[in-house]
Amino acid sequence: MRTQWQKVVLFFLLSIFINTSFAMGLRSLVALPVDKGGTVLRLAMMGTEESGRETLTTALAYGINAQHTLLMGLPYRLSSATNSSQKNNRLEDMSVLYRHLVFQQDSWGGTNRFGLLGGALIPTEQDNESAVQSGFVFTHFKHRHEIDIDAVYQAGQKDRLDSGRFDISWQYRLSPSMYPEWGIPQQINSIVELNGRWLQGQDTTRQITLGLQWIDSSWVIEGGLVKDINNNKQRHYVISTRFHF
Repeated sequence: MRTQWQKVVLFFLLSIFINTSFAMGLRSLVALPVDKGGTVLRLAMMGTEESGRETLTTALAYGINAQHTLLMGLPYRLSSATNSSQKNNRLEDMSVLYRHLVFQQDSWGGTNRFGLLGGALIPTEQDNESAVQSGFVFTHFKHRHEIDIDAVYQAGQKDRLDSGRFDISWQYRLSPSMYPEWGIPQQINSIVELNGRWLQGQDTTRQITLGLQWIDSSWVIEGGLVKDINNNKQRHYVISTRFHF
């Protein structure tokens, strides 16, 4: 039977190896754990090779407490819009999501988490309509492997079409092969994802994403290539940097 101080030490070590993990999927921010009062700022640029379209998304995650997190994202088109009516405003709809962690099971070197998502898409132009968002996120992390699964459905209001997305991401820690006994080293992860993007009246665009993450104790640099495997079969790239406060 463990003594009280052994339980305290075990809890402290679990907190180091679980809660400080900054790994997550490349195409979605919703799986990232954020400590109480913690803030994550992410700048992500996605470009489409065939059309030359580039979008910079500024995302912010704030930890209200261990179970509740506020997630916000605002995309900005760097390239000119193809629709002349949109050229005056390159800001796209602002996404606001609230994540409620309903289940977490921690073990030595791993964790399982399940959370519910709810929020809205807020238009930046008066002529656009809003949308209500809901979904879920699940994370399984064990030793060198992490799997994140999330899905979000966006119910358009009035004339706005419904839409949705899903992401299934597997991250594998390439380096270090084992953590040292003390301290948190930099690490490099590989990323393989299956993504889906859907708009009412159209077929779901399925995508494969391959990428890398370079993770430090306070920042992350990551990037990857995205390939549509149906519909237009376009190619995209993603470059992202995150700062953890």
